[in-house]
Amino acid sequence: MTDWDERFASGEYPRAPEPSPVLRSYEPSIPDGRALDVAAGTGRNAVFLADAGYEVDALDASREGLRITRERAAARDVGDRLNVIHGDVSSYGFPKQRYELITMSFYRAVDRFPDLKDALVPGGYLFVEHHLRSTDETPSGPSTDRYRFAANELLHAGLDLTVLYYDEGTEERPGDRRRASARLLARRSHGGRQSYPPRRD
Repeated sequence: MTDWDERFASGEYPRAPEPSPVLRSYEPSIPDGRALDVAAGTGRNAVFLADAGYEVDALDASREGLRITRERAAARDVGDRLNVIHGDVSSYGFPKQRYELITMSFYRAVDRFPDLKDALVPGGYLFVEHHLRSTDETPSGPSTDRYRFAANELLHAGLDLTVLYYDEGTEERPGDRRRASARLLARRSHGGRQSYPPRRD
């Protein structure tokens, strides 16, 4: 059993984390189809997207996290739209041009960004959120800056796409656990004139 298997099994990590409000607000404007949730954990994005009608591949190295994800999808009666993939993000062979939407939350894999972008169909969307280095005390997330994004690092990683949304900031969380994070939503499209889907609050 891996460290993450133990954390998921013990309940140390939330069994039903909510997707980002940014992803939730833009999802109705993103075309239906196939989605990939990278480092799916306990299904933060995967279950939400299956519930929204996508055919979802959930990729994670933790068998326990994937088991919980399957359980949650079945409880929402969307298990037939969710396919779990046991694999390591650092070495997984992403398919070319398969997904309308790819999400990755709270996992730092900048070196895989070229492969994630190639896995999008033309016009496909990439959503990434992750912990951010901050001068403020932020007890939530990795214990060292090594696994956090530097200021504007995520933005720069997405500049060869059409950036539709980007922010960096600190938020208060339950239990007085502040979190600094960055969020990016971008589309695999090019050109000086673009369409910009509305955000549904």
